[in-house]
Amino acid sequence: MAVASSPSSLHSHSKTSVTPRHSFSSPSRGFVKILSRSDFCAVGRVRAGTLRFHANPIKVSASAAPVMDKPGSRVSTVVDVDLGTRSYPIYIGPGLLDEPDLLQRHVHGKRVMVVTNTTIEPLYLDKVTKALTHGNESISVESVILPDGEQYKNMETLMKVFDKAIETRLDRRCTFVALGGGVIGDMCGFAAAAFLRGVNFIQIPTTLMAMVDSSVGGKTGINHPLGKNLIGAFYQPQCVLVDTDTLNTLPDRELASGIAEVVKYGLIRDAAFFEWLEKNMPALLARDPSALSYAIKRSCENKAEVVSLDEKESGLRATLNLGHTFGHAIETGAGYGQWLHGEAVAAGMVMAVDMSFRLGWIDETIQRRTLDILQQANLPITPPDMMTVDKFKNTMAVDKKVADGLLRLILLKGPLGNCVFTGDYNRNALDETLRAYCKS
Repeated sequence: MAVASSPSSLHSHSKTSVTPRHSFSSPSRGFVKILSRSDFCAVGRVRAGTLRFHANPIKVSASAAPVMDKPGSRVSTVVDVDLGTRSYPIYIGPGLLDEPDLLQRHVHGKRVMVVTNTTIEPLYLDKVTKALTHGNESISVESVILPDGEQYKNMETLMKVFDKAIETRLDRRCTFVALGGGVIGDMCGFAAAAFLRGVNFIQIPTTLMAMVDSSVGGKTGINHPLGKNLIGAFYQPQCVLVDTDTLNTLPDRELASGIAEVVKYGLIRDAAFFEWLEKNMPALLARDPSALSYAIKRSCENKAEVVSLDEKESGLRATLNLGHTFGHAIETGAGYGQWLHGEAVAAGMVMAVDMSFRLGWIDETIQRRTLDILQQANLPITPPDMMTVDKFKNTMAVDKKVADGLLRLILLKGPLGNCVFTGDYNRNALDETLRAYCKS
C-alpha cells in the first residue's frame, strides 16, 4: 500500500532538532504561560491544579544532507533530545546493528554489559557483541540474560543484573546496554542509575513500544505488587539506537501494542499525525518500512520535545500518560504480563476519552475516531471482565500522578490534539465512566 506523504516527508537522510526556546510573559493572576519553539502553549490555573496544553504540530528542521560523518551510513534520521550537557541522539534506520561506530562512539571505558532476555538473546546478542568489539579488541563484553515478560519486572530479577555486574567487577567507567523491549530498557536503565551510584548506558529497543516511547526520556524502574513503575529513577541514556530491521521478528500482537503509544501522540498534541495514522494504519500493520520509519520518527520528535521541556514530569510530560492511569490499573489488576502495556493503554485511552466526552470537553467525533483507529489497529477498547469499579479505584489511588490525595488525570479538551492534566473535574464523570466499562 502506498504511504501518504507528510510535511516532513521521508527523506533518505534527515536530522531533526527539537531544541525548545522558552519565553515567559508576565502572567496574569493565577496563570502561567509558557511558549516553546513549536508555538506550544500551556496555560495552567495554579489554584485548581490544571494545566491545559494546546499543541501545534512540531516545527522541525530537516536536512537532506547525510547525518553521519561516515560515508554509506544507513542512519535515515537522528532526533536530538536536548537536555543541555545530558543531551543525546536517537538514531533511526534499518541495519544499524551492523554499524559498529554508532555504538562504540557512546561506550565509555573498556567494559560493557549487555542486558537482554531469553527471547532477544538468540536473535541479536551476537550481532550487538560484534558491533561493540569490531576493530576494538580492548572492549570486553559481558551479558546477563533475564526471563522475558512484564511479570519479571521486579526487584528479584533486577538483582540478577547487579549480581553479574559485581561478580565481573565492573567499575564506574563501564557501560550498560539495554537490548530488548520496554521491560529490559526500564530495568537496565534503573540498574545503571543505581550501580555504583550511576554508570553510562545505551538503549537498543527491539519493540515498537520501546522505540516510540519507553527508550526515550530516561524513565527507568520496576513494578511493585501494588502498582506499576512505582520504584525507579529518571536517568538518561548516552544514545538510543533504533534498528528498524528488528521489527521483522516482532510478533503481530507486540506490534499492535506499540501502535497504541503512537496513536497517543496524535490525540494529545499532533492532530496532523493522527490524520496520517488514520490513512496509513493498514500500511503500519503490513509493516511497510517507510510507514513504520515515519511513525517512529514522528513519535520520537513528539516525545523528545516534551522531555526537553519537562524532563522530570512536573506538568507537560504527564500528558504523555493519556490512558495510562486506567491502563496501569488494568495491568496491575489483571496480573503483570496478562495484558501487554499497549493493550492496557488502548483500553485506558478509550476510557479517558469517554470521560472527556462526559465532561463535555470534546465532541462525539473525537470519541468515534479514537474507537475507530484503535479497532483498526486490532487493539482492545474495553478492560477485561475481571476489572471492577473498586479494583480500578484502589489501584488508581496509588498512581504516581496522585498529589495530596487528589487523583489527577490526562483528559482531552477542545479540538483534536489538545489535552489537560488536571485534578479539577467532576468526580461523577469518572464514576460514570468506570460503571460504563465495568460489570460491577
